[in-house]
Amino acid sequence: MVSVLRTALGMPLWILQLATGAKSFRDNPLLGSRRLNRLGLHAARIRAAHALAWHRRARLGRRIAPEHRAAFAANGFIQIEDYLPAAEFAALRQGILAHAAPAREMIQGDTVTRRIAIDGPFARAVPAIGAVLGSPRWRRLIRYVASDRSAPLYYIQTILTHQADAPADPQTHLHADTFHPTMKAWYFLNDVAEDEGPFSYVPGSHLLTPARRAWERARSIAAPEGLDPLSQRGSLRIAPEELAALGLPPAKLFGVRANTLIIADTCGFHARGPSVRPTRRVEIWAYGRRNPFLPWTGLSPLSLPGIAERRIPWLWAAKDRYPRLFGAPWHNAGIKTPLGD
Repeated sequence: MVSVLRTALGMPLWILQLATGAKSFRDNPLLGSRRLNRLGLHAARIRAAHALAWHRRARLGRRIAPEHRAAFAANGFIQIEDYLPAAEFAALRQGILAHAAPAREMIQGDTVTRRIAIDGPFARAVPAIGAVLGSPRWRRLIRYVASDRSAPLYYIQTILTHQADAPADPQTHLHADTFHPTMKAWYFLNDVAEDEGPFSYVPGSHLLTPARRAWERARSIAAPEGLDPLSQRGSLRIAPEELAALGLPPAKLFGVRANTLIIADTCGFHARGPSVRPTRRVEIWAYGRRNPFLPWTGLSPLSLPGIAERRIPWLWAAKDRYPRLFGAPWHNAGIKTPLGD
């Protein structure tokens, strides 16, 4: 009786979620239905989402340098070294690293991730950051990869590896964030060696090839019981030895110098590379994900001035007040600089 009531109450929401970015095979029994996925539900959502994303990018790419469009089309990421002039970057880095603000931290395996919101107070305290994130060049690149004009969430992110005697960080396993094109960006404030927990990405894995479609379909039919816990939630994991069967090369490790910008479509397979020693990686980190089935590129109320810069504090407050609703993997770390002072 309880199960029948739960299904009756949940069904309208589960149906509505089919037209959104909802991705969890475990939490939505329609998305996790083997019968529906054998009939092509997951495959149809993927095809529609990817087609719409490339349609939006065609409109947003007119003012992107041809070499950046070509690099993204082939690889799924744009990499720009020496993004700012050296003096501007030095001033930006110094201002960011010296500023203390409310921080949140999460422990995954042996790794600590610290995030500080780039909100209104942070932008006023470090004016150089607003000049970078508000510049036309930055916005065009971010919007192109994201395939929409909505404002992403911005953080100062610090990754601290080997902080505990614990299993490896699960973020070191190759995965796709979700089933549809989406955007993350990393603007590195310090050098990162290839063996010090770098970003890694499988070039070309953002493309919805026949092999990728077949792999996605097989995973959706195995869901949810036949998948690992993170894949059950819609962030599908893939083993390195599976890549060749999809016609994909090994993951590229991004050993980079400070002042390097990488913007990637994280429906492509990516991970945090392994680190052979305790390391500290600091970056401006951007995250953008919108309903993938919207045909337009704008009309985002949450991107309006006065709202966009308040979204992260509002989100943190909601998670603090309703931890059972939102989950609570992040804890309040107090006032800290990105380096932890």
